[in-house]
Amino acid sequence: RGRGPIWLSGVTCTGHEASLRDCPAHTWGNNTCTHGQDAGVICAGDEPEAVQVQLVGGPHRCAGRVEVFHAGRWGTVCDDTWDVADAQVVCRQVRCGHALSAPGAAQFGRGSGVIWLDETNCTGEEPPLGACPARSWGNNDCYHGEDAGAVCSGDEPEAVQVQLVGGPHRCAG
Repeated sequence: RGRGPIWLSGVTCTGHEASLRDCPAHTWGNNTCTHGQDAGVICAGDEPEAVQVQLVGGPHRCAGRVEVFHAGRWGTVCDDTWDVADAQVVCRQVRCGHALSAPGAAQFGRGSGVIWLDETNCTGEEPPLGACPARSWGNNDCYHGEDAGAVCSGDEPEAVQVQLVGGPHRCAG
């Protein structure tokens, strides 16, 4: 059972929506549910890893150093082959519109810890950054002076974040 507010009820997705917020539902926060009726889901887990992505160190939430969460740790992305198509995937994933630029050379400051991705080669159409071709996770020839960034248009509403909790793995809960 969850705790706190119950935000959604009467959700009727078709399965073709890009986000849970695109599904028809009762007015946000308006419901007669209890936590004994909390919904759950079990996913097959066979799609490319939808890694969490955030932009850090920029002037607003839609510009900054690209950081990804993988294997329980936040890390950065190397700017080798980083371009606007790669940034486009990030901007869409963080719900910040379209990419305006893809700065490298740690323009938004140097990250720390692991450099997760190197030589990304997105087309710009991938849904998560984890679906883009790249070297294997953590395999790089970079240093944090090469951290990649993204500057997005910021013209989409802030994303509703959803997480699965209490299940046996990240794809159930």
